[in-house]
Amino acid sequence: MKPIIGLTAVAALVYRAWSRKSLTPLGLVVAAISATAHALHPWSTPFLLLAVFYYGGTKATKVKHDVKARLTLSATGTEGGEGPRNHIQVLANSVVATILSIAHAVVLARSPAQSCFALGNSSADILMVGVVANYVAVAADTFSSELGILSKSNPRLITSLTLRQVPPGTNGGVTPAGLAAGLLGSFMIALTSAIFLPFCAEKSGIQDRAVWTLAMTFWGLLGSVLDSVLGGLLQASVVDKRSGKVVEGSGGRKVLIHPGSTKGAPTSETSLSAEASGSTKLRTTEAVVNTAMLRGSRATDTSVGTQAGRAHEEGHESRRIETGHDWLDNNGVNILMAVLMSLGAMSIAQWVWGVDVRELWA
Repeated sequence: MKPIIGLTAVAALVYRAWSRKSLTPLGLVVAAISATAHALHPWSTPFLLLAVFYYGGTKATKVKHDVKARLTLSATGTEGGEGPRNHIQVLANSVVATILSIAHAVVLARSPAQSCFALGNSSADILMVGVVANYVAVAADTFSSELGILSKSNPRLITSLTLRQVPPGTNGGVTPAGLAAGLLGSFMIALTSAIFLPFCAEKSGIQDRAVWTLAMTFWGLLGSVLDSVLGGLLQASVVDKRSGKVVEGSGGRKVLIHPGSTKGAPTSETSLSAEASGSTKLRTTEAVVNTAMLRGSRATDTSVGTQAGRAHEEGHESRRIETGHDWLDNNGVNILMAVLMSLGAMSIAQWVWGVDVRELWA
């Protein structure tokens, strides 16, 4: 992509995110840097994949926002629903593709002969496989989680032997509608790559592009399933005891579980001291709001106290962990899934095509 066209496209993308308040200020900066790395690639494909993912994900989020607001709760005590996404969430979806895109551009600069996508006849193809694999996986996961909550049937926990029903929004919960939405998201990215990748002349037939599209669509769906498995095992799903709704942390962070809870685990956020009931310690940034509630504001369904202005009593927690271990937050799960799916696709492509990756840096 020509620099002037690429930078103009980046400016338009960032302006749209700013005007719609879909990203935090730091999220905008990180998104601009990541998009620029994509746009300055010699091929237009990386940036187009990013753009299709962003626009598609934005539409999916908008469709389900009101429904999610009724079915889940925010960790701050309000109804659920997405606020502006932060820089960590931006990186969770794009950092793997950004690194691989830069590496691919470097290889192309060093080896001008590798100027087209040859489906394995060029060692550089492996890196582009990783870029596409990242976006089909994160698109499938985004569509599945954002639109799957619209399902009329309760999700079933994929990590449970009995596939038991769980509340909407539970990590690891899957529905047929969610899987179908994930399939749609991965197909959009796979089709975009099949259309805009500069296939070499001998690899530009309809059949070659159709096989590529089907393979990458299926791979993206696997990414959505993997994300559900990782989320169900490594990420705690916190439920509000009074309403039975899943509590979601802002910005993909962990949800506050009071240390007095037998199931709660400390989070990675900085500890904050609350003046209620001595030196009770609260964790995560949502603790600021909960502390304010304890000091006299009205009580909500997810506050750690039972009455406004009343000290917390151990053994009377208002939240519990429904599933999973409190090891990673949502962003950590997303990054892990993206890394595994990109590396997995690159490894399979290397094996199928018989490519020696050492040639990349020879």
